[in-house]
Amino acid sequence: MSKLKSKILVVDDNAGIRSALKILLPMRFAEVELIASPKVLMETMRTFKPDVVLLDMNFETDINTGNEGLFWLSELKRDFPEVEVVLFTAYADIALAVEGMKRGAFDFVVKPWDNAKLLATLEEACMKHRKTAGKEPVVASAPIMRWGESEAMRQLRAMVEKVAPTDATVLITGENGTGKDVLANEIHRLSNRATKPMVGVDIGAITDTLFESELFGHVKGAFTDAHADHIGKFEQANGTTLFLDEIGNVPLAQQAKLLRVIQNRSITKVGDTKSIPINIRLICATNMDLATMVKDGRFREDLFYRINTVTLNLPPLRERPDEIVTLAEMFVKQYAEKYHRKAQGLSDEALNLLKRCRWSGNIRELQGCIEKAVIYSEAELIRAADLQLRASELMDETAPKPQNQTLESAEEQVIRNAMKTYNGNLTLVAKALKISRPTLYRRLKEYGI
Repeated sequence: MSKLKSKILVVDDNAGIRSALKILLPMRFAEVELIASPKVLMETMRTFKPDVVLLDMNFETDINTGNEGLFWLSELKRDFPEVEVVLFTAYADIALAVEGMKRGAFDFVVKPWDNAKLLATLEEACMKHRKTAGKEPVVASAPIMRWGESEAMRQLRAMVEKVAPTDATVLITGENGTGKDVLANEIHRLSNRATKPMVGVDIGAITDTLFESELFGHVKGAFTDAHADHIGKFEQANGTTLFLDEIGNVPLAQQAKLLRVIQNRSITKVGDTKSIPINIRLICATNMDLATMVKDGRFREDLFYRINTVTLNLPPLRERPDEIVTLAEMFVKQYAEKYHRKAQGLSDEALNLLKRCRWSGNIRELQGCIEKAVIYSEAELIRAADLQLRASELMDETAPKPQNQTLESAEEQVIRNAMKTYNGNLTLVAKALKISRPTLYRRLKEYGI
């Protein structure tokens, strides 16, 4: 994965957080500087000259007022107005972070953070900074779409290749973790707008009070502490693709405003009367049943028809079994490099175990499983035991159908599966089934295993 030619400054007094970010951020950004105290912030700004500052909201100082982040945000926007600031906050301080966005912060990220969301937020902030500063555009490299060989994925690929070159509005549906954002990136990559980066928005992360400001922007003085103009996501995406993730989370009260903008292809910033035309290609995604939500009165029917000119359904991973091995091997290489581990691949037993897992969390669950296995493993090949999969997560096609099973027969089958999976290692079997060894001994004797 190529790096963005951008510089990130992290200001956080937690040594553990700085250590984690020291590993994570250089994987994506050209230069990263980390400081523990805002006392040296302004001096570092002048010497390091970052594109984006990731600023903690509170610091352990003698004058802790609970809103040091707001003070230092004001200092940064006063002396370095072109630099974007992303606030780093605990869940309890979200109200302060929202206030910070009103004062000019680009966005905020809640601790404990999700790596993908943190990187995406910082990338978007870098893009905005470089556009504002008139620097050369930098296109972020998107995750690669893994199509696989299943019939469903072949049909999906054929549809994408037809739809991508057009400007048709696309709705992507699918379970959590199936890779809807990756598919959106693939559509953008194959489109006529691929020369500019796609702009993504997690609708579920936007509060009601910030909905209009975040999507449509605001002008200086639009509300208290609106100290500068703010460019919304729709305007940021002018000339490229706008991806609205989790579109089903848009509050009913805000859906009419969103519909109007999509219909008219123009926005009016909060506090302004001027209409600004926008030229976007819209892609939306959801894990919800929008048709049912329409019937229940929770989603506007006219908005639903506006966003689903073309609907693409991304099948769950359990229906794309041919991809499991390819994805798992890719994740092994990725995390072995990230954590400097020996792992180079997976044993045959581990691969067979992966193929038998239900993967209710889809690709995201598989990725987390492999990440933990790489950390735990001390060998070049990941073993079945390193995956730490519970027997209840595994599928067995030879097991009787549920309607024909008694509780005892179901328990026996689960134990037999676990014994087979872990090659009779009773310690691992007991751990996987979350029972004691004496209990396992009794069950083995009872079922004649």
